[in-house]
Amino acid sequence: MTRTSILSAETEAAVDTTRVAVSTVIFTLRRAPRSEAPSIALPLVRRTRDPHEGQWALPGGWLDVAEGLDAAASRTLGETTGLAPSYLEQLYAFGAVDRSPTRVVSIVYWALIRPDEVPDESVENVRWFDAVDLPLLAFDHNEIVDYALWRLRNKVGYSRIAHGLLADEFTLAELREVYESVLGRRLDPANFRRQVENSGTLIPTDRFRTGSHRPARLYRYNQDVELADRGPLGIRH
Repeated sequence: MTRTSILSAETEAAVDTTRVAVSTVIFTLRRAPRSEAPSIALPLVRRTRDPHEGQWALPGGWLDVAEGLDAAASRTLGETTGLAPSYLEQLYAFGAVDRSPTRVVSIVYWALIRPDEVPDESVENVRWFDAVDLPLLAFDHNEIVDYALWRLRNKVGYSRIAHGLLADEFTLAELREVYESVLGRRLDPANFRRQVENSGTLIPTDRFRTGSHRPARLYRYNQDVELADRGPLGIRH
């Protein structure tokens, strides 16, 4: 057998023992009791078998040979958590050789869901955690969450991705609260108002939010602007 044949055989063997999984990091905003501002939270699933039995992990599952990646991400997320996010985007492929006892490549998505879209009833083996205060997760899932948070904080500055965490209509104060929760710092209200009103992404409505303070105008996002620029692959013909 030639060296080329040996290498081909080894490559085929590696492919045969590699499995593809799809996982999702899904973010929402949750306000803890007596907390002034909401924090970023995500659901985790408790593993019921080895490896890492009993540890928390990202929701996900195996890729079916007959489905696309986007479909697999939506399916596995729904099966494990019952959630249907308003925003879903492919994040990264994680394939370190030592990340699992068997060779597994994980195609990871990240998603956003509005707080009012989170079901009230609990799902078995699912619990919500503060995204910046996680326990030790199974596999390399802590690393994956850190990367997803980094992506979220970078994109919120130049896209209308915050819309994935808001109702269809919102006040500027509510929008600023989302930005502050994602970025982890306070923003000057006057500067923030000026920047978002000059961005061309918001459309003022004729409606107002009333309450203990003076009425606040409601805005909506310009639907002609995408949540985030997905490049040529995001164009559907």
